[in-house]
Amino acid sequence: MTEQLSFLHPVDLKAVRKIVIKELKDYRALKVQLENKKESVDAGISPFPSIRDSFILNELKVKQMERALENSLDDEERLIIEKKYLTASQTKDIHIYMELGIKKDTYYEIKQRAILRIATALGII
Repeated sequence: MTEQLSFLHPVDLKAVRKIVIKELKDYRALKVQLENKKESVDAGISPFPSIRDSFILNELKVKQMERALENSLDDEERLIIEKKYLTASQTKDIHIYMELGIKKDTYYEIKQRAILRIATALGII
């Protein structure tokens, strides 16, 4: 996959990985924000002041991230991304690949492929 992407134009894989991981971690908080906003609207009150009006942008980010996770990854890729980045606990890679019963090298290949697919789906690369 890296070869395919690099033939289009050079890609800084480290920078791509950093951006995607940040977005995945932010996604959890943004999803909670959307649920809280809906609950506030339903109740007719806003219990917290809003310093910036980024709700529409955040809603769009959540929708696009959900679409990327659901439609661009296979089951194994999605499972690794969920276990690594979409849970509240910080899970070490070794625990994930041991739990899944896959070899270390295979795990990292799948994880890298998943990150690149998410980056592609989100238009980062």
